[in-house]
Amino acid sequence: MDTNDSVGIVIPAYDPDILTLERYIQSIRDELVPQTIRVELDTPRQTHINQLKQTADVVNVATTRRGKGGAIMAGFDAVDTDILAFADADGSVPPDSLRDVIRQCQAGTADVSIASRRHPSSHIVAHQTVIRKLLGDAFAFAARTVLPTNCRDYQCGAKAVLADAWSSIGHHCYEPGFAWDLEFVSVAGSLGYEIAEVPVDWEDHPDSTVDPIATSLELATALVDVKRRTDAIATSPRHRNATPTDHSKLMKIGNDGD
Repeated sequence: MDTNDSVGIVIPAYDPDILTLERYIQSIRDELVPQTIRVELDTPRQTHINQLKQTADVVNVATTRRGKGGAIMAGFDAVDTDILAFADADGSVPPDSLRDVIRQCQAGTADVSIASRRHPSSHIVAHQTVIRKLLGDAFAFAARTVLPTNCRDYQCGAKAVLADAWSSIGHHCYEPGFAWDLEFVSVAGSLGYEIAEVPVDWEDHPDSTVDPIATSLELATALVDVKRRTDAIATSPRHRNATPTDHSKLMKIGNDGD
């Protein structure tokens, strides 16, 4: 990194390809030299824990499945750096693209920076299956139509945020699953934070544990709740000054529904 801002990277993981994740962590370390890399690992095998402890700085283990959003929020709340970032465990966003995302926050051009597969300058190395692409495009269009925060791509698996901005944004984040990305971006925009949408190299991983049909239904349901909450944030000072969310308690609520 070329600034004095400290960077902490959180990687949420559930049943990951352990060799792929280990290589990804090492390549992130080589490319970015972050202060800390923290893996938030849900219901893992002991062998995976042992292997990742040799690569990551911190491996935080949950005995129940929290969901992607739950894992990221727990990680962001625990990491003490100037900039917080996350990347999906499958390595779809390579380290040099993750670096580009983080640099927007380092340069002071954005409070929040998000990777975007749909940016005109992005390079798609391996495309999604037809059904995944159609569902993803349909959801992105619906979200842009409905939400107050307009982006090309809400769900791409790499984002960064200034720690001071997260202290406000995190108060309003509740989604424990894949809809967290959507909520995070929409809340940030509703609170008036500057958002940079960054082109990336991106490679689909067809062996992902993500079920495209189930995830699409989850996102569609969450879209209604996220719109309601972010509309309230945008129009009401009371919501802007909400008391902090205890994400550790929230995760227990989310786990009960798994």
